[in-house]
Amino acid sequence: MLSIIVPVFNEEESLAELRRQIEASCSKNEIEYEIIFIDDGSSDQSWSIIAGLARDDQRISGIRFRRNFGKAAALTAGMDAARGEWIMMMDADLQDDPEEIPQFLAKSAEGYQVVNGWKQRRLDPWHKVYPSRVFNWMIGRLTGLKLHDHNCGLKLFHSDVASEIHIYGELHRFIPVLAAARGFRVTEIPVNHRPREFGHSKYGIIRFLRGFLDLLTVVFLIGYGQRPQHMLGAIGLFFFAVGIAGFSYLSLLWIGMNIFHLLPEQPIGTRPLLAYSTAATILGAQAMSLGLLAELIVANTVQNRATFSIRETVKHE
Repeated sequence: MLSIIVPVFNEEESLAELRRQIEASCSKNEIEYEIIFIDDGSSDQSWSIIAGLARDDQRISGIRFRRNFGKAAALTAGMDAARGEWIMMMDADLQDDPEEIPQFLAKSAEGYQVVNGWKQRRLDPWHKVYPSRVFNWMIGRLTGLKLHDHNCGLKLFHSDVASEIHIYGELHRFIPVLAAARGFRVTEIPVNHRPREFGHSKYGIIRFLRGFLDLLTVVFLIGYGQRPQHMLGAIGLFFFAVGIAGFSYLSLLWIGMNIFHLLPEQPIGTRPLLAYSTAATILGAQAMSLGLLAELIVANTVQNRATFSIRETVKHE
């Protein structure tokens, strides 16, 4: 079965039509499915509509949050409730086309565990399109997973992916990156992007600033999540070495001025290098200490979470 997760935030006008389009696409292609609507603290009639749809169709269920917790929280709740082998995330604003569902499933049949949508012809304002292109380029450069549209709300992934990756904050856009870091096969396909008919976009320029900070988080998680000391310790050693080198230079100067009288005397304490060396040494020691604390946290955390991903097993019966 295919589980379709739809986060909802004030989308009362589009819910019934979205459900109709999903039903038409899945029925035409004989796809067994369920729809899980997640009401993320809507202030309009979205929940009443979801409740009505669920009463009329046993394939539809709804989850209502007490307040707005964000898209990642909504997707997590949907993943926990999903019963299907494959999970698709889809926005509720009708810009994602349910007619794309069959080609996503067909692509997954080629051996991919994550299929990401690519809005090849994007119908969004320029001030969203161009920053998004820059953002996608940065993700590809920093993570190694080069997709055209990491931000696309239309994604299909196997239930194994949902059980192994943990998203929070606004990390939902990095599901393909997190999955690829655990060895899942990831690909993308062009999708039809439709103009928004109802409501308005929930995102502004602040989204891209948050996205950049989230990108730094993801780069750290996939690169050093299980070995934080390798990064923090390296930074600490660098600054510590710079500080020690500065102190060594100042010590040689002091010896040359006060013992061998090779240089004119000048108080060491008046040199800016003393302050820089002190700051570098303290910063280096702090970074290495943070690395050790992070290693202790990771060591205690991994006892309850697998640090590997099993594709399949075979054994003698």
